[in-house]
Amino acid sequence: MFSAFTRSIPQISIFHHPSSPPSVKALNLLRAAITGPYPPSKPDAPPLEFNLDIVESAPPTADQLRSILTYLPSASASPAPLSTFLSSHPSAPSGVEEPKTVDAVTKLASSNPSALKWPIVVDWYSGKASIGDVEGVKGILEELRMKRDGDVKEGEESKSKGWFS
Repeated sequence: MFSAFTRSIPQISIFHHPSSPPSVKALNLLRAAITGPYPPSKPDAPPLEFNLDIVESAPPTADQLRSILTYLPSASASPAPLSTFLSSHPSAPSGVEEPKTVDAVTKLASSNPSALKWPIVVDWYSGKASIGDVEGVKGILEELRMKRDGDVKEGEESKSKGWFS
């Protein structure tokens, strides 16, 4: 009877760096998805409904990074490696110089933003994340579209494991 009261609006954060072309493209995709028809190829489709949190030129906190690591698709049961967050920029450390802790990644990203892959997009409600990959952002948006349109069958929907559940 009151199911509308229990429905949660997804919370999506983008950790964005304006000098990163993939980050700019991802931010434009996210903004277009909430302001215009989604998918854009269907002009009569409604926009997606989610709260967009734009964090510009600042890395996620260490606690956020820990959560994001568990949201990334991984070939094994363990979280993705910390190197997932590091860019191939010449100033980024590699090999034995790579940060070994989440706190070290946060500190590195704060002092050298070029060392981080941008954007970092997180759907906190569904527990999904994409790092430095516009296609991953499209996947997050497509999942939201499928839920909106009822294309996700019962049991296929991923359980919420985010902060905003």
